[in-house]
Amino acid sequence: MDNISLDYSKSLVEEYELENIWPYVKTAHKLLHSKSGQGSEYTGWLDLKNSIDNEEIRRIKETACSIRENSDIFISIGVGGSYLGARACIEALNHNFYNELPREERGGPKIFFVGNNLSSSYIMDLLDLLDGREIAINVISKSGTTLEPALAFRIFREYMINRYGPKEAVKRIYITTDKSKGILRSLAQREGYTSFTVPEDIGGRYSALTPVGLLPMAVAGIDIDKLLQGALDGAEEYSMDSEENISYKYAALRNILYKKGKFIEIFAQYEPNLHYFAEWWKQLFGESEGKDKKGIYPSSVTFTTDLHSLGQLIQDGGRNIFETTLNILNPRRDMAVKKDEEDLDGLNYLAGKSIDYVNKKAFEGTLLAHFEGGVPNLVINIPYMDEYHLGKLIYFFKKACAISGYILGVNPFNQPGVEEYKKNMFILLQK
Repeated sequence: MDNISLDYSKSLVEEYELENIWPYVKTAHKLLHSKSGQGSEYTGWLDLKNSIDNEEIRRIKETACSIRENSDIFISIGVGGSYLGARACIEALNHNFYNELPREERGGPKIFFVGNNLSSSYIMDLLDLLDGREIAINVISKSGTTLEPALAFRIFREYMINRYGPKEAVKRIYITTDKSKGILRSLAQREGYTSFTVPEDIGGRYSALTPVGLLPMAVAGIDIDKLLQGALDGAEEYSMDSEENISYKYAALRNILYKKGKFIEIFAQYEPNLHYFAEWWKQLFGESEGKDKKGIYPSSVTFTTDLHSLGQLIQDGGRNIFETTLNILNPRRDMAVKKDEEDLDGLNYLAGKSIDYVNKKAFEGTLLAHFEGGVPNLVINIPYMDEYHLGKLIYFFKKACAISGYILGVNPFNQPGVEEYKKNMFILLQK
């Protein structure tokens, strides 16, 4: 398989700067792999080979096959890491208009996500789609008490029971939660719902390659064996504290730029169906590093679309930013520009060239313009956006995030600040 690569030739970072920071990288590596750093109780994802439960994977594939055969709509209920990893992979690997395809082309149900907001309009609009269609739901929550998914599950569980009756609803409600405790585990045991386990030693934003993400992905027709194989190969490739480890090098470069006053990292990509991969990336780094009044602010753009809005700011605005671009070398699909006899739009100079060729030139031109404008640029090249390479890319970023957090001097595995808004909200709700 072709490897993922990192190009930092336009990073405005000198080699001696990488040499100077590398002792901190080695220390971060030691903290992570010896499980002596803060948050080490949530590093179960690190040893991926031993964290994969083959029996659980078999059950996931079996359940997904049943859902694909018997459901028109599959609803994933979760927030944060309980839905972002699954949605990122489903949208990155599937047709841009997956839900709009005829059933025979999709091969499975339409997929919708709820429980990631508190919008009454969103919930009711989704309910409008359900009558007359066969439904399956999967609620994903370790505690079962997080407000957004808990409230959505209450609503959709009631719908399922009213629609199908208690006995039939049991066959269409799936729970992914803690192995032994919490209200969802108790409910699953009491009602007989099919359930899967959220590993105790893996936090939400690191859980995409667990049942949290794998069941929805399998329902969407994704080959989770290939996804996991890519991640397993990534775990091996990114395991050494060597300067050849591009995951560590990415972490090091980010911290060098941060110390130079580049407080904002813009994650750029040129494929619209990577929007939710960028959302997953933002949660991973934002929730992991943003604490103790420290952290690089993760932002994202979809080019070329956002070149017509944020492009001006990136080119000529404050120099407190750097860019990381995910460049897919070979597109999933491509088409050529045809010659037009009248050439009214003046585009015949592109005749015979592919749309992806034009997209790549837009990327190269943008990269050069921003670099010449003083914006440091990192480029992560991925050969194909397929299951194998996406699995490896997910592990690449998880490993880089953990190392980067330790270099920064924070616990990359907790999120104490997330609880603050909840305290105020519950007081106002008179809980």
